[in-house]
Amino acid sequence: MADTTLTHTGQVQPRPAGLQGVAADWSSDQRAFKNVSWGKAMMWIFLLSDTFVFGCFLLSYMTARMSTRVPWPNPSEVFALHIGGSNIPLILIAIMTFVLISSSGTMAMAVNYGYRHDRRKTAILMLLTAALGATFVGMQAFEWTKLITEGVRPWGNPWGAAQFGSSFFMITGFHGTHVTFGVIFLIIVARKVWRGDYETGRPGFFTSRRGHYEHVEIMGLYWHFVDLVWVFIFAFFYLW
Repeated sequence: MADTTLTHTGQVQPRPAGLQGVAADWSSDQRAFKNVSWGKAMMWIFLLSDTFVFGCFLLSYMTARMSTRVPWPNPSEVFALHIGGSNIPLILIAIMTFVLISSSGTMAMAVNYGYRHDRRKTAILMLLTAALGATFVGMQAFEWTKLITEGVRPWGNPWGAAQFGSSFFMITGFHGTHVTFGVIFLIIVARKVWRGDYETGRPGFFTSRRGHYEHVEIMGLYWHFVDLVWVFIFAFFYLW
């Protein structure tokens, strides 16, 4: 019995043989992709490629840490803050994580109000998300300054394995760069939402079809990815 396929009208037609049949199988469900915007598809491709980059960084970090014979610095001591006469381990990292995870919630609400075409609440929540992201970057800059003052360099540190400094600056710096760019683009998109560019279909950068807030959703995809990556960095770098 010959293989059959369904057309878009529901009619049954014979499945072509050979490579043509393979191509027919791959293209038979085009409806799942035809309604996806170009910007959203490209963001998913970018996030997929970025996943590989961060994955390689974390794998390299784990390989360096498990292969070195020199003792690895204790994160609870390295990232402790001296407050009230005692050292509190990982307090700054915990606050940074809370701030970034909270920003993911405000971003989700911004996307929700974008679907409802509520310009005011969408713009305010996006700006709040940007403010939380900027706060995270500021605390990360404080963390970098503290460690540099204590003698941490990409080629060494006072507490043990020399690979600690290069791993720390590479991974957290690359992630912090992502957050910084996200804050910038959040402000740009929030400004366009506030002006009503997505209602009028005003031409320009980061403007979608009239009546569509798809760029708010695209920013949401990017921001949730940045938050998710930080969860892995937090688990592998600060808790291990």
